[in-house]
Amino acid sequence: MKRKIKVYLDTSVISALFDEKNPQRQFLTQLFFKSVESLDVYISEVVLAEIDDTRDTRLREKLKKTAISFKVLPINQESSILADEYVRQGAMPSDYPEDALHISIATVNSLNYLLSWNFEHIVKVKTRKIVNMINDSLGYPDLEIITPAELI
Repeated sequence: MKRKIKVYLDTSVISALFDEKNPQRQFLTQLFFKSVESLDVYISEVVLAEIDDTRDTRLREKLKKTAISFKVLPINQESSILADEYVRQGAMPSDYPEDALHISIATVNSLNYLLSWNFEHIVKVKTRKIVNMINDSLGYPDLEIITPAELI
């Protein structure tokens, strides 16, 4: 039996499903979600907290309805320490600790991919290099950080 690829979705992926301001990203995200049953998909407590912070109540309910179908990973001490290390080493700005947590939770749980549409802090070469350098030095596996479009 073939093992399913384990992927982590940050909040930007779920919200892109409903983002009509960026039709191409929305379309690519919808295509990705058509293949989601062939994957082992995870989110985290960070994603749920970010969804809870959504001001638009209608959108918040749509996001919650989508998110409940995925396995939820907790924020634990190990992922918090690793997130702090990502910030300390410059993989993530200190004023974006949630982004570091998304990455550390995926890493600590040995997921294959972290999917994001966040090009400012997460899906970028610098972040990938620093994250995987830290992961290698601490004995964690490499983490592929990509957009949903790359798994279609």
